[in-house]
Amino acid sequence: MQESVIAVERAGVRLLPKPWGSLDLRPWNARDVSGGAVGEIWFQRGDPDAPEPALLLKLLFANEPLSIQVHPDDDFARSIGLPRGKTEAWYILSAAPGAKVALGLKHDATAKHLRASIEDGSIADLVRWREVHTGEVIFVPAGTIHAIGPGLVIAEIQQTSDATFRMFDFGRGRELHADNAVAVAIAGPALAQPAPVRLNDARTLLIASPCFVLERIDLAPGSDWEIDGSGETWLLVIDGGTHAGEMTLSTGEALFLQADRVTIRAGGGGLSCLAAYQGPDPRPRLLRSLAEQKAESAAHTLEAQP
Repeated sequence: MQESVIAVERAGVRLLPKPWGSLDLRPWNARDVSGGAVGEIWFQRGDPDAPEPALLLKLLFANEPLSIQVHPDDDFARSIGLPRGKTEAWYILSAAPGAKVALGLKHDATAKHLRASIEDGSIADLVRWREVHTGEVIFVPAGTIHAIGPGLVIAEIQQTSDATFRMFDFGRGRELHADNAVAVAIAGPALAQPAPVRLNDARTLLIASPCFVLERIDLAPGSDWEIDGSGETWLLVIDGGTHAGEMTLSTGEALFLQADRVTIRAGGGGLSCLAAYQGPDPRPRLLRSLAEQKAESAAHTLEAQP
């Protein structure tokens, strides 16, 4: 097994045009996108020659509905020559009043019925739409039929894969993938969503799955901490700012860590960020207060004195 390459990097960004995207990415990105709507921002390693991470962190800007689609699991993806499947999770950064996502179907359907609904477009009426709000988390395991409606800005963490089978495209004319979609889809209601779990005052566990763990971290203004990036780790600033080592990060910027640690100081307005890393379990020492470490060290020194 190859040793992990040590890395603490400001993530680069790649803007992807999409027909359903936005011409205004603020406050998440200040770039001029007047040349065409941007639907996705992909965060990438700073070194273009670095190994591809197992996880992909994105921002999605939906001004129109995205396609109704489904992703395969690892086994099916590999059976058709792809490296892995695609399980994902969404954190709602911004939601217009009444904004919705689709998850699963309203009721169970046979494979024959599901295929027919793709072919005649009635899948659009078969999926179950639900309203979402800022700060909500949605888990989308492989096999879950899903779609994202307009009026949403979403932070997405997923397996690094583009294995997507479209079932309905709202009249855009792109190719549909009925055979593969029917083969991998859970043709029924979506599973219940996991509830967030407060790990401590600073950490809230949002999703824990075999593919990845997603947490929200909230730090008091001016507090100092150490982040353990012993495995591949992504941090996305969603509010406030931070000094991370020699870098300064603000809202919408991301940090990549691997096999290393970094000290961070929350900005004057505090810091809220998402942390994503490989699963299945929360990392026990992902975040440590430097003040607590100093207090523990002082206590140990006193105990060691004769």
